Amino acid sequence: DWTPDGKGFVATAAKGDGDNNWWIARLDAIDLATGALREIAAPKTQINAPRVSPDGKTVAFIGGLMSDFGPVGGDLYTAPFAGGAPVNRTPGFKGSFSSLSWTRAGLKGMALIGEANTLVSVDARSWRVAPVWSRPASFTAGDGRLSISADGRRAAAVVQDFAAAPRVETGPIAALKPVTHDNDALAAPAVARSVAWKNEGFDVQGWLLAPLGVQSGKTYPMVVQIHGGPAAAAQPTFLWKGPTYELLAHGYYVFMPNPRGSHGQGQAFSRANVQDFGGGDLRDILAGVDAVEKIAPVDDQRLGVYGHSYGGYMTMWTVTHSKRFKAAVAGAGIANWISYYGQNGIDQWMVPYFGGTAYDNPAVYDRLSPIRAIRDAAAPTFMYVGERDVECPPAQSLEFWHGLKAMGVPTSLVIYEGEGHGIRNPAHNHDLDARVIGWFDRYLGG
Repeated sequence: DWTPDGKGFVATAAKGDGDNNWWIARLDAIDLATGALREIAAPKTQINAPRVSPDGKTVAFIGGLMSDFGPVGGDLYTAPFAGGAPVNRTPGFKGSFSSLSWTRAGLKGMALIGEANTLVSVDARSWRVAPVWSRPASFTAGDGRLSISADGRRAAAVVQDFAAAPRVETGPIAALKPVTHDNDALAAPAVARSVAWKNEGFDVQGWLLAPLGVQSGKTYPMVVQIHGGPAAAAQPTFLWKGPTYELLAHGYYVFMPNPRGSHGQGQAFSRANVQDFGGGDLRDILAGVDAVEKIAPVDDQRLGVYGHSYGGYMTMWTVTHSKRFKAAVAGAGIANWISYYGQNGIDQWMVPYFGGTAYDNPAVYDRLSPIRAIRDAAAPTFMYVGERDVECPPAQSLEFWHGLKAMGVPTSLVIYEGEGHGIRNPAHNHDLDARVIGWFDRYLGG
């Protein structure tokens, strides 16, 4: 973010590979004339979205436990521009800040609070947080969620939800209206509702998507789709392609839970899976399935589980720690945290979650590895991964596939040539969609 005098800017910075080292980034000031870099603060959390106050004396930023650079979430911190220890201004906040804007009109931020993205105003003296408006929708605008004018009166963003495709909205900050209508004719492929439940003292939330044309008196298969991260959240986005779209089109319910470890309920919730991957978060998910079955015609004997990245890990963990699911799809999963630590290109993210490196704390890494419980696996599991994935290397999927084969569990593995952590080639995406649907249809009778 630029300083008010335009003579420099503040940034998050770390030496080395940005894909890996942003997790240990510090907050720096850069002089535009000389290029000189000065450290403002070295927070003990991941940091994002630095913003300079209008008087140039303070820098605000979002700090928290973030497992990926993109899904920003945490508390609001400040540090003196001249340098000094950062201070958490919103301890105990029951939400996750995702972007900040500090204009002459004051400090505002977007925060995921439960099911909704909320614009909040923050008093820069008392640090009291007050909601301006709240909407169950997804927002994107440049490097943040909402672009606010310099006088703080107007805003703009690309907005979408499960019912409406992306459109540009702008206008007075408290009354955004659509100004583009290119996608208005696109029909939503599902009926969505937010589901909230309690488990082990936590408030948990997720999204249930129902296929169109649900018939009274009939039950339906359901696939639980677990998001990546884990510090992220399933949020309302318009579905117009991909496996989720295809599942709905084939008559499946899709449940997207936000278990502990996710954003949206505060930092205590986001940190609740530290050294407990697959433990409390799986129990939250199973409790969420129970909650869904009370309100929707879901056949408990036709449940599937599906996820990518951390969701792929959770899928591998689930099939080795629960007999409830009859089929699974694990994308870019992690079978063995010990071997993964030495294979991946982003090992810095693991240290705060595991309490040290795999060499410092091997017992925790080993305990949380799905491969250690491979003898308990029973659900037929399809796996896929990119050949060049350095975040979740294909060796992890190969190790789990080998274990399932040894146990006599039906399994299949596809390694997509030339792909990284995400599958991008349209031909590969088309192939993947068909394989995912074919796998669940085969074992769940969709």
